[in-house]
Amino acid sequence: MATLAPASPIVPGSVLLAAHNVRKVYGHDRTPVLENVTVELRDGEFIALLGPSGSGKSTLLRILAGLMDASAGDVLVHGEPRRGLNPDIAIVFQSFALFPWLTVLQNVELGLLATGASDDERRRRALKAIDLIGLDGYEEAFPKELSGGMKQRVGFARALVVEPEVLFMDEPFSALDVLTGENLRGELQDLWSEHTIPTRAVLMVTHNIDEAVSLADRILVFGANPGHVRVELSGLPLAERRKKGPARAQLVDTIYHIMTNPTEDAIAFAEQRVARVPSRATGAAAPVERAPRRYQTLPDVGIDDLTGFVQYLSGTGGRGNLHELSRDLQMRADDLLALVEATDLLGLADMQERQVFLTPIGQRFAEVELDEEKAIFRTVAIEHISLLRHIVRELEDAPTHTIEAEGVLDDLEHSFSGAEARRQFETVVDWGRYAELFTYDDAAGELRLDEEHRMDLRTKAQDA
Repeated sequence: MATLAPASPIVPGSVLLAAHNVRKVYGHDRTPVLENVTVELRDGEFIALLGPSGSGKSTLLRILAGLMDASAGDVLVHGEPRRGLNPDIAIVFQSFALFPWLTVLQNVELGLLATGASDDERRRRALKAIDLIGLDGYEEAFPKELSGGMKQRVGFARALVVEPEVLFMDEPFSALDVLTGENLRGELQDLWSEHTIPTRAVLMVTHNIDEAVSLADRILVFGANPGHVRVELSGLPLAERRKKGPARAQLVDTIYHIMTNPTEDAIAFAEQRVARVPSRATGAAAPVERAPRRYQTLPDVGIDDLTGFVQYLSGTGGRGNLHELSRDLQMRADDLLALVEATDLLGLADMQERQVFLTPIGQRFAEVELDEEKAIFRTVAIEHISLLRHIVRELEDAPTHTIEAEGVLDDLEHSFSGAEARRQFETVVDWGRYAELFTYDDAAGELRLDEEHRMDLRTKAQDA
């Protein structure tokens, strides 16, 4: 297997990249997305940023890479303030972002166009990267000929071909099926542990607990509203990361507990369960003053999955253990946690320790026919989801009972980043359509009140 050229010597353990007390705000009302975040990435480290959607993990990644500026705080590269883009960083994103009219080789070579390398040098280095990542034989293939796993390998090769000092990965396996993702994670771990790639450090954003435990030397668990580091945990020794054992089970269980108890003192809990790595910059994590966000962060959960989960719980006696549910439903931990969060947010279920229980209204929701099921969902959605209440009120007040989607998105961008605002919008549209609160015309970019339930909804919106 080919090995890319090593990077310039760096003192082992030295800080390559750091964020000190970083803050990021969005919108006219300066809603905080990140607050008092301190992270140091050292030579030889693989760090995972783990947390719920909307907690600012990807925003921090982009600030560290120089793709956006922090509102306050410092970003340091080798101890010096970062100015502009960081040329020593390459990023692998969730989306493959390949040019469909270019071959695998040409897509990988794109990473070198800005370096001034000659045609021969670009080809030589691209072929090495392709060999390294296991794409030999696919050099002349076009993206349409590749599976999802192969497309993501091209993304890795394109990032590694520039021989970056630091590799960033923003949920790189989330678009892949479970088996493909597991295989690619294992190969990446081998490349990293065997020092086959030139990268000095890796920073990965994920909301997948198993992924973080399998790969990382350190795990930073984020909280939301605003994004902050709740606790920093030591990763497992390399030999224990892939195999199932008591140490892995304990770490996974600890992270499960922390993520499903967002208001609990995560540091105190972790110190009772596993060794915690104190922050090198500030010692214990500083308390975060949480500015109220205008709307809750909606989990990325579709209606079919949500209703199916409630039905499944009903069939198991109205309760379930997280580990057993993950096994029986063959779901990744992060997907299951999102479902639990969604049902809890709507008042259909409740979380206690690692058990999830249907509430009385959740049990009724699971037992009734579709029309009554929708009526129950409509009631709990208006009662519990602030964004849905806001949209209903706007529709009721509009002369034509129609509003522009762009206005809702603009409003969301006061509380969320652009990409997260779009995701929140798509989720609320899915939930609102199912509840028959409104319809959405994507071509016209308009939301329209569902007239059949108009009087009922106005009353409920005002009462809420």
